[in-house]
Amino acid sequence: MASPEERLSELGITLPEPPAAVAAYVPYVVNDGLVWISGQVPFRGGELPRRGQVGRDISLEDAAEEARWCALNALAQLRAAAGSLDNVERIVKLTVFVASSEGFHAQPLVGNGASELLQEIFGENGRHARSAVGVAELPLGAPVEVEVLAALKR
Repeated sequence: MASPEERLSELGITLPEPPAAVAAYVPYVVNDGLVWISGQVPFRGGELPRRGQVGRDISLEDAAEEARWCALNALAQLRAAAGSLDNVERIVKLTVFVASSEGFHAQPLVGNGASELLQEIFGENGRHARSAVGVAELPLGAPVEVEVLAALKR
């Protein structure tokens, strides 16, 4: 199988610049072979093209696309932390937060937008543990936020 960086190229994906932190935290922490990526919202060029709650303001399909954008931003942070995605052993865990309207229960399907992208890029090493939870609101009105835990090659 191609390396993660080769897979990005094959898929025609150009990662964005890693988004700056929007509050009093750092975008990632590297410790003892692990990289914790802070929650990433679906910024595109510093903007959120969609805001609101999934199931009311945003469709399930559009929310899954937003989760994919969260994962792209997380990958940009991961590349910054690791120097290259080829230095990543595997994706360990994703946490997906979905700003959900009352009665919306398809958070796992929203999270698939992020999970499937990571599996496309890392193959079997992109399969991960995951939590997908509904929340009332997310920072800046984002519909989805994703945080990632990854292991580095030793």
